[in-house]
Amino acid sequence: MLTRDEYLAEWSRWHGGTDPSASRLVHGWLTLAYTLARAVAWLPPLAATALGLLVALGAVGPALAGGAWLIAGGLLIGLSGLLDSLDGALALAGGRASRRGYVLDSAVDRLTEACYALALWAAGAPGWLAAVFGALCWLPDYLRARAGQAGVAETGSISVWERPTRVAMAGFTVGGAGIVAATGLDAAAGVSGGPAIVATAGAAVGSLLGLVGTTQLGVSLRRALGD
Repeated sequence: MLTRDEYLAEWSRWHGGTDPSASRLVHGWLTLAYTLARAVAWLPPLAATALGLLVALGAVGPALAGGAWLIAGGLLIGLSGLLDSLDGALALAGGRASRRGYVLDSAVDRLTEACYALALWAAGAPGWLAAVFGALCWLPDYLRARAGQAGVAETGSISVWERPTRVAMAGFTVGGAGIVAATGLDAAAGVSGGPAIVATAGAAVGSLLGLVGTTQLGVSLRRALGD
């Protein structure tokens, strides 16, 4: 298996030369995935990909149940994101990376992010806002893919709305709504519908970060396309 530095270099190569050290969150997330990959090096990357999707789907159930179950939904969202990074670490660090796996992983990412949007809606966020959140999860990677088809080798600089941020925002929002429901913090403060307020606020903040991140990426790709 590759060393951590070799794995990060390989990740950069597969992601258009993006430097993972440009973001502490991305660098830390990839390092965690690499550490787990070393512990389960026997696991096929495809198995981790499938498991990540199943866990993301599983997060919708507790979100629909509401109440304290939302905490479980938030934890499952975080676990699904980690499994998604684990499959890439297993493939790259174990020398099993392929173009087919890369495309499949990207497709599964979009499906899991649809599950995150559904979980936010189930937790109490307005449907339109959850849809905006989901769309802004997909848009940056769509832009990168289209820019690549147009001949842009670089994927653009790391923005504030990369995959780890999306997972964290969805997981913390759904889980936070569950904590409010389980502890009755909203009732203690004399506020009704606390979980829905948390879900709405989290989806709104995530959407705002998505707009900022997409703008950052758009500026970067515009320069590359102009060249």
